[in-house]
Amino acid sequence: MTSPLLAVRDLRVRFATEGGVVKAVDGVSFDVERGRTLGIVGESGSGKSVTNLTLLGLHNPARTTVEGSAVLDGTELVGASERTLRDLRGQRVSMVFQDPLTALSPYYTVGAQIVETYRRHTGAGRREALDRAIEMLDRVGIPQAARRAREYPHLFSGGMRQRAMIAMALVCEPDLLIADEPTTALDVTVQAQILDLLGELQAQLGTAIILVTHDLGVVADVADEVLVMYAGRAVELGPATRVLETPKHPYTRGLLASVPRLSDPLDRPLRPVPGAPPSLLAPPPGCAFHPRCDQVIAGPGSPCRTRAPVLVGVGDSGHEAACHLEAGAGAAGVGSAERERERAQVPDAREGGKNP
Repeated sequence: MTSPLLAVRDLRVRFATEGGVVKAVDGVSFDVERGRTLGIVGESGSGKSVTNLTLLGLHNPARTTVEGSAVLDGTELVGASERTLRDLRGQRVSMVFQDPLTALSPYYTVGAQIVETYRRHTGAGRREALDRAIEMLDRVGIPQAARRAREYPHLFSGGMRQRAMIAMALVCEPDLLIADEPTTALDVTVQAQILDLLGELQAQLGTAIILVTHDLGVVADVADEVLVMYAGRAVELGPATRVLETPKHPYTRGLLASVPRLSDPLDRPLRPVPGAPPSLLAPPPGCAFHPRCDQVIAGPGSPCRTRAPVLVGVGDSGHEAACHLEAGAGAAGVGSAERERERAQVPDAREGGKNP
C-alpha cells in the first residue's frame, strides 16, 4: 500500500491573545492522496483555513504554538525551518488564496509575479520564465496571455484574477495545491469554470488538491474525500459519497439540511443549524456541538456534555464520525430507528447545492 502524499496527525494550533489562548485546531488528522481531492467544510471559525496556513508555515511564530505532525512526501512540515518551508512553497505545495485581489501585489504586473515564482524555484532566466508565465496564463484560459501578462491585477476581473492565482500556484507543477475558498466571490458561471479548470489541470499534472469551501454542492461535485470540521476538530471524515449520502454526525446532517433543494416549494423557509459556533477561547465541555444538537444523550453524566468524542469507524470504506451516538452510546438517547427516520429527511447536496 502506497503512503499518502500528505499525512497530518494530531495537528494542534493555538494562538496567544489578550483574552487567552485560542485553540484554533485541536487534534486534526487526515491524509491526502496523490491525484485526489480532499474537501474541507465547516462554518467560519471551524479551523479550516488555519489548518492549511499551518501546513505552509504562514502563521506568526511569536504568538503561535503548533504541535503534531504533517508529513509531505517524507518531509515534516511542523517545526521545519523557514528556509525549508520557503523551498517547499510554490514548488512542492502551493496555495490559491480566497481573495486574489489582496493576494496579488498591486505594484507588479501579473506576469512579473508569476516570473518571480518560477525563477525562485527553478533558476530559469528571465526570458524563459516569462515564456512560462505566458504559457500558464494561456493554459488557465486567459485570452491574449502575452498582453495580459504585462497588466496589473486591478485591470483583471474577479474570475481572471482567480485564474492568474491558479497559474501562479501551478507554474512549478507542485505536488499539492491548497485552494482556500477559490470561488466564494465569483458568480456561478465563473465558479463552474474555475472548478472545471482545477479538475482539468489535476488530471494533466496529477496534483493533489485540498479544497476549503462552505459550498456542499461544490464538494459533492469535485471532492473524493470530505473532512467536516467544527470548533477546531474533525467531526466527520470519509469518502465524499458516503459522507454526503449517509452523514453520521448531527452537525453534518444539519449542514446538509440547510442546503435548499430545487424540488422545495418556493415558500419553504431555510433550515439553518440553530445557534452559533462556540468561542474557541473557552469551548464547551464534552462535544463542542452539544449546545446546538437536538440529539444530545440525556441524563446525568451525559458523555455529550462531559467527554469529547473521537473519530471512530462507522462502517467500511474509511467513513468515521466523532459522535457518542455513533460510538455506541445511543442507547440512552435517540433510538436507531428514530435516527434512521431523521436521516431520511436529509436533502442531497448534489441536487440543489450547486447551480448549473
